[in-house]
Amino acid sequence: MSVNQIHRLAVAPMMDWTDRHCRYLHRLLSRRALLYTEMVTAAAVVHGDRDRLLGHSPEEHPVALQLGGSEPALLAAAVRAALPFGYDEINLNVGCPSDRVQSGAFGACLMRDPALVAACVSAMIEAAEGRAEITVKCRIGVDEQEPEAALPAFVDTVAAAGVSRFAVHARKAWLEGLSPKENREVPPLDYPLVLRLKAARPDLTILLNGGIGSLDEAEAHLAAGFDGVMIGRAAYHDPAAILAPADRRLFGAAREIAPEEAARAMLPYIEAQLAAGERLNRVTRHMLTLFQGRPGARLWRRVLSERSHLPGAGPELVEEALGAIGPARDAA
Repeated sequence: MSVNQIHRLAVAPMMDWTDRHCRYLHRLLSRRALLYTEMVTAAAVVHGDRDRLLGHSPEEHPVALQLGGSEPALLAAAVRAALPFGYDEINLNVGCPSDRVQSGAFGACLMRDPALVAACVSAMIEAAEGRAEITVKCRIGVDEQEPEAALPAFVDTVAAAGVSRFAVHARKAWLEGLSPKENREVPPLDYPLVLRLKAARPDLTILLNGGIGSLDEAEAHLAAGFDGVMIGRAAYHDPAAILAPADRRLFGAAREIAPEEAARAMLPYIEAQLAAGERLNRVTRHMLTLFQGRPGARLWRRVLSERSHLPGAGPELVEEALGAIGPARDAA
């Protein structure tokens, strides 16, 4: 698979959602999509429990670590700490608008300081020593910035520091007055602006992010000239619709797995995680939407959500949930 193909589809980093259990499920559905961790702060990586924060399964590759931070030396230390874990990519978050991120002086507010971002990625690239690609995820601007000028200026400055791949959320972030949820929905999308950026910088790899809700839309954006698309909540809320057909439709692979197959393929993983001390509901919470829009989906969610947190709950509960939806599926 060529480099361009690898990045044709990515599942966006999503706080509290794209943990290692979620990524394992997503990898069962698509062998090709690029998966991202939740954002982890550079300080947490340097000073915290690295196995807990950075550990992942070999099956997850290609997989990227997303870091949050604004201190070049600290980000470089985090990259060095992450290298032994074997991530294919380490991404700097310049897009998250949450209050918690702003208070740490990183995330979307860094759009105002391209020179600082350039210093950060330069330090990260040096620390990576070619063992992981350093990339950036950003917005088209923040607050009073004019995206038509702010986005190209930001990208040119950061690209000059050595970054060649950007995932661009095609919305402004309003750091005052809008919640993180509103920042995902209220500011208007400007896909043409990001496409103009790609046309002006054909040497860069540009992934489009924001508001993409189906593979039909993804295919249209790829046909328009983007190198890749990054899908977030749609991939999480209906993974069988987005990820299961993706290898066939976007990568030309003769593979498509049914949600039932994916659920059964999770059973050995669940057994291993429970043996390591994990709780069943920490894994199955990501499986609740596996049958979204399909016969038996409500029964599936009910069995797992009502009982997966109980002491002693194990993989047999997943098998029971599969059995419960069988009659509904057969009757459809």
